[in-house]
Amino acid sequence: MSRAPAPGQSGRIVTGLVVLSVVLIADQVSKWWVLNRFDLPARGSVAIAPFLNFTMVWNHAVTFGMFGGVGRFGPILFCTVALIAVMALLWQLTRTPKMLVAVAMGGIAGGAIGNVIDRLRFGAVVDFIHAHAFGWSWYVFNVADSAIVCGVGLWLIDTLRAEKAGAGNHDARQMH
Repeated sequence: MSRAPAPGQSGRIVTGLVVLSVVLIADQVSKWWVLNRFDLPARGSVAIAPFLNFTMVWNHAVTFGMFGGVGRFGPILFCTVALIAVMALLWQLTRTPKMLVAVAMGGIAGGAIGNVIDRLRFGAVVDFIHAHAFGWSWYVFNVADSAIVCGVGLWLIDTLRAEKAGAGNHDARQMH
């Protein structure tokens, strides 16, 4: 038995799916451009600004190089886990009452799908954005990674705001 969407739910679902699509398209177009037009694999690293380089990295691990030593089954394992997470996010997207969470889920899912596509096509994720300044250097990442991190950040902000609001309501009830 299927349930009818709650009022406004369809808008949140559509918004989440639009965010997913925009992230996925931006990620795949940027990677295509870096590989095929900018030819970053042949160039290695190119300074774009004093704090930003495009640096070619084939990431065979997970975000920030974690779990790189899982061997030849790594891409299959990483794709499977990512696709299960995407399915869970999409299922939860149909249930969330919060627009901010729908946007976050769309960004995370779009980024995860973008990186899965890379693993299936190349056996590794195309990373190329390298931020650095004053002797500090961040990991090389891509648009998908950015969307995942921003999505998690938005979801965390929403959770903290909800907890703060819940604590405020709890405190007010105790005072009466």
